[in-house]
Amino acid sequence: MTIKQLLKTAPVTTLLLVSFIGLFIMQVLTGVDANNPSTEALLNWGANALPLTMTDDPWRLVSSAFLHIGLMHLLFNGFAMYFFGQIAEPMFGSAKFLALFLLAAIGGNLLNNHVTWQGILDGTGQPGLSAGASGGIMGIGGTLLIAALFKISVNGMVLNLRSLIFIMGINLVYGFAVPGIDNAGHIGGAITGLVIALAFAIAYRQRMAIALQNVPNIPIYQNRYQTDYPNDYQTSYIDHPASSDADVNNNDFNVGLNSGFNSDTYSDNGTYANSDRNINAAHANIIKQKTPAKPAFIWQLLPWIAMLLISIGFVWWWQDIHQQILQVLKTIE
Repeated sequence: MTIKQLLKTAPVTTLLLVSFIGLFIMQVLTGVDANNPSTEALLNWGANALPLTMTDDPWRLVSSAFLHIGLMHLLFNGFAMYFFGQIAEPMFGSAKFLALFLLAAIGGNLLNNHVTWQGILDGTGQPGLSAGASGGIMGIGGTLLIAALFKISVNGMVLNLRSLIFIMGINLVYGFAVPGIDNAGHIGGAITGLVIALAFAIAYRQRMAIALQNVPNIPIYQNRYQTDYPNDYQTSYIDHPASSDADVNNNDFNVGLNSGFNSDTYSDNGTYANSDRNINAAHANIIKQKTPAKPAFIWQLLPWIAMLLISIGFVWWWQDIHQQILQVLKTIE
């Protein structure tokens, strides 16, 4: 897929990739080592660091998702974003996709800081820093897993569940096998994505159920065609395959109905009667459709409600860790 095609089908994915690359270029141009940036440089450019993020700089929960530690880190996350984004964004919509990425990134950073803080309290850990879009990308991967599980289609195509599980598994195993990888950030992002994806999936199932209710029942229409007309008409055109010039198959019968069937038929009393009135009345009953059902507005809002509740939960989580840190600092003083 070319950049132009990606911009058309997944504009937010394209902008995220441009922001990752643009920020990295700006770092290098200002003297930051492209392969091994220093801790000071990473902190200056917005990395997530427990003492700062959970006290005076909560904005680092977001800024760190656009910052990468070296060229290889950027390339790995850039490829993952390109692969997942071009599928997930058309599926969920650009606005929801962006909100999903940001919330998953925040969730990953919060879990990372929570684990780090608990380690400090237990005497088994120490403050560190983290950066990268991995948490947000794992969140997107989590939503795609749920989409595959619920068989949500993209342009008529259903995602391959096994392939997604394989890719997500590689990322998690890689994180545990290689030192320095933010496993908590990966897991936190994935869990956030899975929770949000459940709201997407439930809303999707409800919309599909309503859509199925609106599908016309063709066999019922055929039965009504056969029962709404005089018995002699049925006898002549349905029950007996006439061998004369008047031989008409079922397709011709349907065409005749659709065109109004303006010919005359012979009634039981031996007189010709114009059938337009009866046929048109029956035809009106057949084609008369009830107003199509629409999914309740709540199902359209459900993904946004879920993300709002998660956001509120994240604020509470940050406040909880923030207050614990302040209490410890007061005790030390």
